Amino acid sequence: MSAAKVRKAVFPAAGLGTRFLPATKALPKEMLPVVDKPIIQYGVEEALHSGIRNIVIVTGRGKSAIEDHFDVGFELEHVLTSRNKAELLSQARQVSNLADVAYIRQKEPLGLGHAVSRAQELVGQEPFAVVLPDDVIDSATPCLRQLIDVYEFFNAPVLAVMEVPKESISSYGCIDAESVSYNGSTDHVFRIRDLVEKPKPGEAPSNLAIIGRYILTPDVFDCIGKVEPGAGGEIQLTDALRLLLRRRPIYAVKFEGKRYDAGDKLGFLQATVELALKHEALGGAFRAYLKGLDLG
Repeated sequence: MSAAKVRKAVFPAAGLGTRFLPATKALPKEMLPVVDKPIIQYGVEEALHSGIRNIVIVTGRGKSAIEDHFDVGFELEHVLTSRNKAELLSQARQVSNLADVAYIRQKEPLGLGHAVSRAQELVGQEPFAVVLPDDVIDSATPCLRQLIDVYEFFNAPVLAVMEVPKESISSYGCIDAESVSYNGSTDHVFRIRDLVEKPKPGEAPSNLAIIGRYILTPDVFDCIGKVEPGAGGEIQLTDALRLLLRRRPIYAVKFEGKRYDAGDKLGFLQATVELALKHEALGGAFRAYLKGLDLG
C-alpha cells in the first residue's frame, strides 16, 4: 500500500525562550531575526519547499507576534503602497502568502509530546511533519523533503538524526539503530531499535542524535496519551515514540545539510554569520567586513 501524502507540518512554538532573556521578555524567540527573517520562517519555508503548505503552529501566551507575522499587515501595506515602495510591498505580501497557517494554544509548557498532541484535531487521521523552529537547517535538498522521501519508501515514521560528539549526546534524544539499504546506500538510513532521551555519554547506544524534524503517523497521538509525565510534569515525544516502536517500524535519516541550534546563543550567532555570508545581497560586503576585522 502506498504511503499517504504528508500535507501538514506542526510547529511547536509555545516555549518561553529563557535562554535569550532579556531579548525574549516581550518578543517570542521564534521571531528573533537571523539575517532578515525570523527563526520560524526558515522552518516554514523548508516545509513549503518540501511540498507542505498547511502549517499548524502551537503557540502560547505572548506569542501573538508570530500570528501577526504570517498575517496580512493592512496598515503596513497601505503605507508602502502610498509611498510607492513596490519592492518592500512585495516582500511583505510574500510572507503573508507563504502558507495556510492555523494556530492552537498550549496553555502550559508540558513538554514536546504534549505540544504535538495539541495539534491532533487539526492534523486528523493523516501523516504529518513536526518541525522544531529552533533547528535551522541549511541544505540543498530541504531536510523535510529528505525525510518525506524515506517515509514514502518505507511507509513508516521517520526522524532526522545527525552525528554529535559523544560528550554532547546527553543534550539530545539518541537512537539505537541498524543501517538499512536505501537508494543503493547503507550509510544514512537506519531502522530504529530503541530511543533514549538525553543519555549519559557512557550509556548512549550511539552518537546519532535526534534533531528537530520528524515525519509521524497519526497513531503517535494514542501513544502520547499513554505516556506518563516525566520531570517537571512534561510529556516527552521520545517516550511516545518508544511506545510507537512496539507497534510499527520507525526509521531515521542522517540528513545532508548543516544544522544550527538557533535556540542557543552561540548557535544563533553561527547561523547569523554563515547565512549572512550566503545572502545574495549582503554576502559579498559582509565577507569583506569580516576579513577586515582584527581578531587577534
